[in-house]
Amino acid sequence: MFSLKTLLIHQAPVACLSVDGKDYSIAALCQRLNAATLPDSVFELLEHWDDNLPKLQALAEQATAQTDLVLTDTDATLPPVLYPGKILCAGANYYDHLEEMNVPAEKKDQRLFFFFKPARQAAIGDGQHAAIPKNCQKYDWEIELAMVIGKRAKDLTLENAMEHVAGYTIAIDLSARDFARAPEQFYKFDWVAAKANDASCPIGPALIPACFVSDPQNLDMRLELNGQIKQDANTSGMIFDLREQLVRLTEIMTLEPGDVVLTGTPAGVGAARGEFLAPGDQLRAHISGLGTLHTTIA
Repeated sequence: MFSLKTLLIHQAPVACLSVDGKDYSIAALCQRLNAATLPDSVFELLEHWDDNLPKLQALAEQATAQTDLVLTDTDATLPPVLYPGKILCAGANYYDHLEEMNVPAEKKDQRLFFFFKPARQAAIGDGQHAAIPKNCQKYDWEIELAMVIGKRAKDLTLENAMEHVAGYTIAIDLSARDFARAPEQFYKFDWVAAKANDASCPIGPALIPACFVSDPQNLDMRLELNGQIKQDANTSGMIFDLREQLVRLTEIMTLEPGDVVLTGTPAGVGAARGEFLAPGDQLRAHISGLGTLHTTIA
């Protein structure tokens, strides 16, 4: 098993293989092993994912013997895909989350909907800081399973949808709750102000190829705030499953390799408790088999 990361090394992004907890530059492995050159960018690897996956597997099988290539001095961990073409987010997609918001929690009453986050400005990596937006008093957390697209997709079906997923990672959807509602205006809800803030989408720490995730619809997920568990659920609690989300999205638009789809959050968000983030808070988001994503609120 291996995963993909993007690390900042000497102030330059480097695409890396992570094997047994150790990170290796893909470019350095290709050179050492006399392998065909692969792109030094996870985004570019995804553009030809079906061709590149077996090449990455071959590198991973030989990587652990290259002990002198293990990366030990990195500046930062960046989002695994630098940068997605699109970050799409499913709204209100867990039964228990609807219940905590006092919304009827039956599938027949729901409509699957999505919103955007601006990829370059919103996406940050593991361990990076997320600043509370200016004048925001109710900044909130949401742990989410994220799908990463590996094949161009339009008008998918339930039968072929998952063939277009390259892998999975963890995301936190940070939300400015007090920017969201505009009851005095005809549009009533401002998704851009609530969801599109800079550094509002920590992603990572790594992209786990789909072939290593046996059942993405049965993953434990947990978010801790300063060591206290706030969200503790399983991806089986989704209202619309991963296939249904991809089918609906590709009715609306074309998905491209490197696009990231956040798939909804379970119960335990701050708004339901009247609790919100403050500078210095530490968020820790864990999904079984995918690792742990850390973020500090600035």
